Amino acid sequence: MPMENQRSAVNAERDRPWLIRTYAGHSSAAASNALYRQNLAKGQTGLSVAFDLPTQTGYDSDHVLARGEVGKVGVPVGHLGDMMTLFDGIPLDQMNTSMTINAPAAWLLSLYIAVAEKQGTPRASLQGTTQNDIIKEYLSRGTYIFPPAPSLKLITDVAAFTYREVPKWNPMNVCSYHLQEAGATAEQELAYALGTAIAVLDAVRDSGQVPQEDFAKVVGRISFFVNAGIRFVTEICKMRAFCELWDEITRDRYGIEDAKYRRFRYGVQVNSLGLTEQQPENNVYRILIEMLSVVLSKNARARAVQLPAWNEALGLPRPWDQQWSLRLQQIMAYETDLLEYEDLFDGNPAIDRKVGALKEGARAELARLDAMGGAIAAVDAGYMKQELVKSNAMRLADIENGVTKVIGVNAFTETEPSPLTSGEKSIMTVDEMAEQEQIEKLKAWRVDRDQAKVRDTLSTLEQAAREGRNIMESSIACAHAGVTTGEWSETLRDVFGEYRAPTGITSMIVTGDAENLQTLRSRVDEVSEKLGERMKMLVGKPGLDGHSNGAEQIAVKAGEAGIDVLYDGIRWTPDELVGNAIDQGAHVIGLSILSGSHVPLVRDVVNGLRARGAGHIPVVVGGIIPEADMLILRQMGVAAVYTPKDYQLVRVISEIVDLVDRTSSEPSVTPPGNHRPDGAGTAIY
Repeated sequence: MPMENQRSAVNAERDRPWLIRTYAGHSSAAASNALYRQNLAKGQTGLSVAFDLPTQTGYDSDHVLARGEVGKVGVPVGHLGDMMTLFDGIPLDQMNTSMTINAPAAWLLSLYIAVAEKQGTPRASLQGTTQNDIIKEYLSRGTYIFPPAPSLKLITDVAAFTYREVPKWNPMNVCSYHLQEAGATAEQELAYALGTAIAVLDAVRDSGQVPQEDFAKVVGRISFFVNAGIRFVTEICKMRAFCELWDEITRDRYGIEDAKYRRFRYGVQVNSLGLTEQQPENNVYRILIEMLSVVLSKNARARAVQLPAWNEALGLPRPWDQQWSLRLQQIMAYETDLLEYEDLFDGNPAIDRKVGALKEGARAELARLDAMGGAIAAVDAGYMKQELVKSNAMRLADIENGVTKVIGVNAFTETEPSPLTSGEKSIMTVDEMAEQEQIEKLKAWRVDRDQAKVRDTLSTLEQAAREGRNIMESSIACAHAGVTTGEWSETLRDVFGEYRAPTGITSMIVTGDAENLQTLRSRVDEVSEKLGERMKMLVGKPGLDGHSNGAEQIAVKAGEAGIDVLYDGIRWTPDELVGNAIDQGAHVIGLSILSGSHVPLVRDVVNGLRARGAGHIPVVVGGIIPEADMLILRQMGVAAVYTPKDYQLVRVISEIVDLVDRTSSEPSVTPPGNHRPDGAGTAIY
């Protein structure tokens, strides 16, 4: 009987597995292509392309803001040549490609289509997704370019174009992933993601680009990209709530009758925020548990899954680390019997209660957004950003106070040295020459192309944008002509303008821990009295890194401590930050860099201070920084380095205050400068 049962299980009809991906790209198009082909050979069934920050923000590799960022967190794609190299030997008609790209999504899709046409592949056969969720960029990730209204128009253009020309393509992946990374509760993640989808669908419906009778097809191609955290039951219920709420919204708000167009279609990356630098081997268990929450419930199962590597809290994962995560998916999909069963949670009263509570909370938050005029209005008002910063501050305070247990961080911290992290090659590093090589190739590309054709196609693109016409065909023409990423973006910057998102930082956030904070405030008062003025701290984000969570939380905690905080959000050059620090009389500079570009960008800040006679202003740095880089930073004069293991923010701020106290007696050799970038230096406390 046991053998018979085993045979029947083996022969049972199984569901198709989800798309198995890894999020990957680094250094150059050629290096990333080699990695993609390697992963596909290991059984990966789709591609998830990570672009570097200059590409994500619409800059060429030789732009001043791109310094130190080229090839660090993804692959640089500056033109059609790079895109052809990236997909060399990968037939696009057989591939399902997800591209994590937002503000310039229309451009990267145009390059992808141009590559397909070079391969002889019809547009209509292409399958994949452009993330294209600019709203969450204003809230959490920071790779925005244009203001909300024209950004929404670009999303609409992509949706209308793909419905006609690339019907298997998902024009937008509404991304709640980074909302959770920024501190969103489950209810906020549900509401803000669904509110974003509503804003986009309303814009497409009202644009007149899609006939009413075909609108259901557009609705059916909207997909989602979500986060799965460690609260296992809550995450299962969140996914089920997503499915039920989306079904309601598409049926009741848009009148979609066909159930297949109302399906909640989503991909997932499990929670990178929860990976710990301490005892990183524990991350393997975290990743597994988080994956279970998006595959166990059949009726709410992810269509595609990508897992971080266990050591991403330390730096870039190696191919072996990515393979480990890939094998985890394959074991779940092919060795277990999960795909042989119906939904395991239907009719479970505990699940039903939790799903109901999450839906109620999400509906209440959606109602608040509606009262403000929708998601775009809520972004402009700074409401959603402020709420996320507040939620994240409370989350971190709970970890700091021990209310939330994180194994290896604030509980069970005793440990043995890990053999997995020993040695010089425990993480992957990007060759510093990769940036210069990319710049040289870019310069050669510009010289070799037909300049007249470039000018003509850019002129056509500009005209289409100014006249409010769909920009996709003109963008594809630009791709074929050899236009660069920076040129395409600059053309639209001239038409639409640029945007600076609200920081979400206010003096109203209070995270608790009153006793320790009072001691810290007294210390700040003491040091301020010595200084003869209120202590000032510039919190800066040089370069293009938009991961602002760390900077925001330092700003919040420093403000709670009574420090005058100068923080104006993301995307500043080192020179601008230096000038602002001098002009505003900052007593300390805190630099937050999560992109791996800490060495060149910090060097520029330190050297800039010294060049202007302000080398006495201490600089502290925070980010994911390997041990070897910590030594380099200290050698160049950085006073302190903090990484994710330094979760006790009261202690961090206390050490910064002590640092200012020690250095304040040193006489300044530089008079105040007169350099002040527009909009910089706003005191937020």
